[in-house]
Amino acid sequence: MSTQPNGRVAWWRGSWWAAWLLACWVGQADAQPLRVGVYHNPPKILADDQGRPGGIFGELLAEIAREEGWQLEPVQCQWSQCLDWLASGRIDLMPDVAFSEERAARFAFHRTPALRSWSQIYTAPDRQLTSLLELDGKRLAVLDGSIQQQFLAQLVDNFGLVVTWLPVGSLEDAFDAVIRQRADAVAANHFIGNQQALSRELVASPILFQPSKLYFATPLGRHPAVLAAIDRHLDAWQADEGSRYFGILARWSARQTDWQPPPVLWWGLAALVSALLLALGFNLLLRRRVAEKTLGLQASEARLNTILDSVEAYIYIKDEELRYQYANRKVCELFGLSQAQIIGQRDTRFFDADTCARLRQNDLRVLQQGERVAHEEVNYLSDNGEPRTYLTVKLPLRHPDGRIYALCGISTDITAYRQLQDDLHHLAFYDPLTRLANRRLLLDHLHHALASSHNTGYQGALVLVDLDNFKNINDTLGHDQGDQLLLQTAERLRQSLASTDTAGRLGSDEFVLILEDLNPHATEAVMQARDRAGHLLEQLARPYELGGRHYTCSASIGIAMFSDVQGHVEELLKAADLAMFAAKADGRNTLHFFNKAMQNEVNQRSRVEAALRQAIDHDQLELHVQPLVDSQACVTGMEALLRWQHPELGRLSPADFIPLAESSDLIVLLGDWVLRQACRLLADWAGDPAMARLSLAVNISPRQFRHPDFVGRLRQSLQHSGADPTRLELEITESLLIDDIEQTIARMAQLQQLGLRFSLDDFGTGYASLGYLKRLPLNQLKIDQSFVQDLLTDPNDEAIVGAIIALGRSLDLRVIAEGVETAEQAERLRQLGCTAFQGYWFGKPASADHWRQWLAQSDGVARG
Repeated sequence: MSTQPNGRVAWWRGSWWAAWLLACWVGQADAQPLRVGVYHNPPKILADDQGRPGGIFGELLAEIAREEGWQLEPVQCQWSQCLDWLASGRIDLMPDVAFSEERAARFAFHRTPALRSWSQIYTAPDRQLTSLLELDGKRLAVLDGSIQQQFLAQLVDNFGLVVTWLPVGSLEDAFDAVIRQRADAVAANHFIGNQQALSRELVASPILFQPSKLYFATPLGRHPAVLAAIDRHLDAWQADEGSRYFGILARWSARQTDWQPPPVLWWGLAALVSALLLALGFNLLLRRRVAEKTLGLQASEARLNTILDSVEAYIYIKDEELRYQYANRKVCELFGLSQAQIIGQRDTRFFDADTCARLRQNDLRVLQQGERVAHEEVNYLSDNGEPRTYLTVKLPLRHPDGRIYALCGISTDITAYRQLQDDLHHLAFYDPLTRLANRRLLLDHLHHALASSHNTGYQGALVLVDLDNFKNINDTLGHDQGDQLLLQTAERLRQSLASTDTAGRLGSDEFVLILEDLNPHATEAVMQARDRAGHLLEQLARPYELGGRHYTCSASIGIAMFSDVQGHVEELLKAADLAMFAAKADGRNTLHFFNKAMQNEVNQRSRVEAALRQAIDHDQLELHVQPLVDSQACVTGMEALLRWQHPELGRLSPADFIPLAESSDLIVLLGDWVLRQACRLLADWAGDPAMARLSLAVNISPRQFRHPDFVGRLRQSLQHSGADPTRLELEITESLLIDDIEQTIARMAQLQQLGLRFSLDDFGTGYASLGYLKRLPLNQLKIDQSFVQDLLTDPNDEAIVGAIIALGRSLDLRVIAEGVETAEQAERLRQLGCTAFQGYWFGKPASADHWRQWLAQSDGVARG
């Protein structure tokens, strides 16, 4: 008696100590990486090139892990091995596990299915199967330990079939077994089955079975927080059609525009109906047997009920009065009643009035006319009113003499599948933000609109809408408010539509209207399009409410009539685009129609662009130089200026071909060519006493400067030529300072370390901040020639020039005035304190050889 309390104390202390150790172990386990089982079952789960989980389940888990801060440790394994490791705790989480009662005893599952699937039988083309009964005597390859194997094993036992099982470690091995004729058929889920069958030229049989829900699973009693987090994310994503969940499905699922039930599903239902009729006929035959056959009949009936209750379809029989005479397990679950409570009832007990009317109409076609009715139907239960979509087959049951006494119905719930197809269709054809048609759907509608216009004679127009200064609003107010602006714009577009019009979003802030059924007369149609577009401009110019405040954002509209092109969609889009850019050039809140002059200009630009590309490749350009002088008119340096003499197009001004190069990738190639030539000039000048002391300035395009390889290419040009980098001066413009000033400063610092100097060109015409000037490693400011031109006649220009000179002096920067054409301008600039000049008064651009000879013959002083 005295030892019992001590024994209790010892037990309590031991239990407390064990609980403390368990808590410590759990805390450590939570801090460890989450070991994830990965087996090869694309597209649901696979290992990518780095061994990370991929496929639908892999990407879903990666998104959840990123948000939850989990560290994933992939563990690759075969399917049955994965399940054994999951049960033993060697892995913590297993994707792509179908739920079953047997597995629920070994593993823990979350609540919301991650994916829905079904299984199917696949064979070689010359060994096709049409019903489950034909598996008798066949060799069937299955994934070892899979739920397909368990389900089919029970099913063939109920039918009394003899099947030779071929368990394999992977589904690839299972399909290869059919190819190598070691198996007659293979059972797999339809995701990988369709993919593997297509790649191996196998065919899908009409034998479909076991619709299933797929989950992530953990060892039993382990990681409840992980499962709860998965449920939380799945619930949120599946409630939002624009979520990453549907984005992942869209990448891995086949996109179909108009879904029709697959033929194999019809064949499967027909085979199932045939099996059912065979079983029912056999059952009726047994009922007429003598008493000694009763036990056999009861056994067969029990087996039939087992089969019908195992099928994931709603199977029922109605008599001539439309009363239920049989209902399988699925029907009982649907109505929430037992079979005894359903027998004898009509549809009015379970469905709403409209559904009952449709069901009655189809039932009477079967019972009175003997038709086989197969169709898709949407039914509403009377208690909750939730619509469900079914694929239903109904056929008559007959007496031996041919009289119809009942109908048998088989319905498969395809609600989730249909919803998935609708979601994928919406993702494929509509903009996720504005719900307007996307580019793919717009092009399809435009094809139809052009064809309709050609056939009917009615005119049409393509209206391209671009929001003015949208980027500024997006950058200043944030992307959320920018999205709100786009949503309000889309709504105003919808309100302006006629019944035959189409509205869509091409991307960013570009929208499209397709106007159809305009007046057959071209002039009247143009006026209609102009009026419609003008009204739209007014609507878009109205203030937008963003974040509780009102903002104005006008638009530019380009219009191309269908008659402007000969039925070509891409040409029509280009025409509208040209018109839109012309509208933007005219000013904000304007519209412009396409005309042939625009196309001619585009063709000319294309010819010049092709010629310029050839000129760069074949060194057909020239580099001229213009002197830079100091206050004593002594030449201190040169500026490199590009010249192009084309054999057919003649001499082309830089003002014509430089902007063209800027708008394409040619500016980078052109800039590289200029820098290579400049470095060669400097290296050549180094051996000439008259030229060795001179610097050489080169203009750098913002696009060229921001190119990732700019510094490396310039360093390479300097090294190959042997030029002195301290003699090379890069001229940049203020536009370079608008975007990513920190990257600009860092890149300039890299180049400064090489010895290069920098000059800020066209100063005073851009948006340079004085704060930026203080941080930039500049050596010189260049006064834009527009201020020098009117220096003597415009007091404002004189004031600006004086301010720039004073600013340069205060920042310890050299200031040079460009565009000096007269002695009076040069003198006035000297009076204002300017000490460096460039312009025709001191020398026009000419070849380097010309200036080399001039400097050799003179004392280095320009005529100014």
